[in-house]
Order: sequence, then C-alpha cells, then structure tokens
Amino acid sequence: MKGAAALRMPESDDALISVLYVHHAGTFGGASRSLLELIKGFPQGSVAPRLITQRGGVAQFFARSGIEVIETTGISQFDHTRFGHYRGRRWLLLLREMIYLPFTILALLRARRRWKDIDIVHVNEVVSLATVILGKILFRCPVVVHVRSMQETRRGRLRTRIIGRLLRRYADAVIAIDETVRRSLPAGIDAAVVHNAYSPGSDRTGASTAQPLIPPKSPGPLRVAMVGSPLAFKGVWEFVEAARLCRERNLAVEFLVVGVGSRQSGGPIRGLLRAAGFMHDAGEELRRHIEKYGLKDSVHLIAFTPDIDQVYRNIDVLCFPSHLNAVGRPVIEAAFWSVPSIVAMRDPQPDTMVHCETGLCIEPGDPRAIADAISFFCRNPFETARMGEAARRLALQNFDSGKNAARVLDIYLRALAASTPVKATA
Repeated sequence: MKGAAALRMPESDDALISVLYVHHAGTFGGASRSLLELIKGFPQGSVAPRLITQRGGVAQFFARSGIEVIETTGISQFDHTRFGHYRGRRWLLLLREMIYLPFTILALLRARRRWKDIDIVHVNEVVSLATVILGKILFRCPVVVHVRSMQETRRGRLRTRIIGRLLRRYADAVIAIDETVRRSLPAGIDAAVVHNAYSPGSDRTGASTAQPLIPPKSPGPLRVAMVGSPLAFKGVWEFVEAARLCRERNLAVEFLVVGVGSRQSGGPIRGLLRAAGFMHDAGEELRRHIEKYGLKDSVHLIAFTPDIDQVYRNIDVLCFPSHLNAVGRPVIEAAFWSVPSIVAMRDPQPDTMVHCETGLCIEPGDPRAIADAISFFCRNPFETARMGEAARRLALQNFDSGKNAARVLDIYLRALAASTPVKATA
C-alpha cells in the first residue's frame, strides 16, 4: 500500500492499510475507548489494525476485538497538556519517562520485526512525542498524531514551540478531537478536527456486564451521574459537595459516581508515583467523605464497567465538572441517549456543547454552580428533555462512528499519497 497515488477505498484484503496504533496508557479509559470505537468504525476490509500499549486492561479489550497487541512496561511521554504540564514537583515525572524510553524503543522494534507491512503509524495522543519521532525513523512511513487533550497555552512557551517544531517535522497529519483542542495547539499546526465517536447499543468491548450495576430509571428523584475515574482534577470533590448542597435544598436527586476502582494499582513505578502524590484514586477517601456527611442514601459509588450503555440508559443528567475547561467523552456518550450535560467550561465551542441548548455550562471548580444547574434540571423536567433531544441531534451530526472513521481513513489515504521515503538518521 506504500506509495499509493490515488485516493480510493481498498477493494480486497490485499489492499488493507496496515496501521500501527500506539496507545500511551494501560488503563482502559476514554482515549482507548475512542480509539477502539474508531477502529470498529472503519469499513470492512479497509484497515488492518495493530496495537502497542502499556501493559494493562487496554490490551485485553483490544485483543477481545481481534486486534493483535504488543504490551510493554511503559510508553515514554512528554506531557504539555493543560492538566499534566510540567511545573514544580511534576518535573520529577520526567524520570519515569526516561525509564520508559528503552521499553518504548524495544516495543517499536518488536513491532517492526513482527509486522513488516506497516503503512502508517498512528500515535493516539500527542504526549507520546518519542513515539512520533521513533515511529517515523523506524518505519519510514507516514505518522498520524491524535491530539485528545487541551494543550497548555499559558506556560512553557519554549516547550510549545519545540513541540510545534517536532510535529511539523515528523507528523504527516495531526487530528484534533474538537475545535477547543485544535485551538490549543502550537501555531502553524494544520490539524483536522475529527470528533470522537460512539455507537450506542453495541457491545464494543466484548465484555458486557451480566448484572445491571444500577437499577432502571423510573419516575422519582432526578438521577445525575459523573462517569470516569474519581480523580480530583475531574471535579469529583465538587460533585460530592454539590450533592451535600442539594440535600440542604431538599432536592430529590440521586448521585452516581461511575468508574470507581478503574485505575491500575500494581507495579513499582506506580507505587512510587502514588507515594510522591502524582497518582491518587479517591475511591476509599470518597467513601469516608460520603459517610462523614451522611450522604450514603443519595450518593452511590459504582464500579468501572465496560458496558457503559447501561449507565446512560438509566440517568437523567450527566455531570462533567472537570478542571480542564473541555468537553469529555462522557458528554458525547450521554448525548446519544438524549441525556443533557452539566459541563464545567468557559467559552464552549458549538461543535461539542451549546450552552442552554445541549446542556448547561458552569464555572470550573464551583460546587455551588453544579448544585444550581442540578436544581434547574430538577425543577424543569421539560427543559431536561428538550436539551437532551438537542444533545442527541448534535451527537448524530458530529459523533457518528462511521462518518468519523471515514474521515480518518481519508486522512490515511492522503498521507500515503503524499508520502516519500524517509531515510533513517544516524
């Protein structure tokens, strides 16, 4: 397939585009779910996917979908995202990335020996800069970089310029998941916006839950859920504090935190990171906090489930109180089930969120604002339904799995058509 000169769909197995995906984390979460959704959205017979990932649950989910996987101890990163950018003690995290670099190189070399027909290297998050460079050098093929996180725009201007220079040199195409993320990229990066996608009603991970984790939705209290690992930067403490405020206001609301216990806990490197305060799963602390304030009857902690559809079928409102000033994947997933969202975000872009139309935008880090938004939905059921339907229309327009996979496939074909041999450097 290398050196393709025409933009056309492959017509047989011989015409498959062989794509090596590199995913930076072992825990199955939003980025890995989005990647799996993308792969499953490609037309049959168009892409032959292979995966390198950090050791963990991601490999299991992809393997269940018939995707060949190479696991490694770690994928080296350079984090200049809005949340993770280096400052203060966080500079110590570079030590971890130096430790992971040899494992990254070995994994890529294993992939080159095992799969000799790689046409494209697709790096699933821009933080994996070492993989972007090494992928170009080792495989001598186009490299596509997915940007899934808001980049830091207020600090580290030199870092921003260096990242921009590396992307311009080594990336043949850059994909941003939405307009907000695209605007945070270094100047001069021509990124295509291809939204994350979702296919409701299908068992995408091959591991549906036998018993429902939450009872079916019925008339009664408004059910509000926060979906994802219970981490401080995702706004979990503000969410629980909002529950306390809603109780003080005598609102009939049930709160769910879905995803407790989804983070990996093993390994010496992760142990050191937890000891240094860089990794913190708030599950146990949340339980103590909920009990201390007498919220056990209204706040329920739900374990991680790959069968995420059952959550959205049985809630009224999705809350995404992240500190990142961005729309997360749960907002997209909920929209397909006509569930409006409360999103902590300034200046939302209409491709992902429309204030007072698909949900409510609030100031980040403010539990009272969350409680006010919940109060609005609690007292205005018709508005809840109206915004939910508007959210669904936006989701069908921008987050359709087949349409967005076709756009990525077109990016692959264009990169292949424009590619020229790249000589390995000494």
